[in-house]
Amino acid sequence: MSAAGSASAGGAVGANGRAGVDAVVFDWGGTLTPWHTVDFAECWRACGFDAVAADRLLRAEAAVWRRATETQVSGTLDEVFAAAGVSVDGPTLAAYYEWWEQHTYTDPDAPALLAALRDRGIRVGVLSNTLWPRAEHDRVFARDGVLDLIDGAVYTSEIEWTKPHPEAFRAALDAVGRVSPERAVFVGDRPYDDIAGAQGVGMRAVLVPHSTIPDAQRGPVDGQPDAVVQRLADLLPIVDAWR
Repeated sequence: MSAAGSASAGGAVGANGRAGVDAVVFDWGGTLTPWHTVDFAECWRACGFDAVAADRLLRAEAAVWRRATETQVSGTLDEVFAAAGVSVDGPTLAAYYEWWEQHTYTDPDAPALLAALRDRGIRVGVLSNTLWPRAEHDRVFARDGVLDLIDGAVYTSEIEWTKPHPEAFRAALDAVGRVSPERAVFVGDRPYDDIAGAQGVGMRAVLVPHSTIPDAQRGPVDGQPDAVVQRLADLLPIVDAWR
């Protein structure tokens, strides 16, 4: 499905009865931040944990994500530490986030895209399945100059559910001003969590198809996106057509 073809399929109010667009909500990892394949064991070793502790952390982290895939119950980094039986001090936590720094840079297309959406009066949101606290996500967005372009953000470390649970998407819609789902678009890289989940609550969904989703994190069904974009800059014409 091409971006241009998807845009024309979506249409605009008056042409086919579809609502306009009041908000666009983005996934974070693999969407606003390009996908990176990382070695999680290397991450824990780089933080100073020995091989035994690193293995416990790796298993605990995998268990939290497996639970999210199977039941949509959220988790936190503190939960991972507790399950692995490790204590983490300030320098260790700083080393953890420092290791991740190279993998968190915002897509170069994002600043101009987010600014253009807001210039059109469209609210910008973020909904991320994450173990990290809000403060760390805010730091990353501020570092890259886009924090002030985000009207509302929901991080699943702060709520009960993860995508694709409907309540996660409803929380994101509330965060951008209680926008109705039929007037909102979700942009993400995961056919199950992002596309099927967003469409399940009545949002339109756009796929960024460049991520290598681990088999253990794949859901039972893939949603069929309303549009596919090869880069974030391709999104704006689609949203304009849907408006």
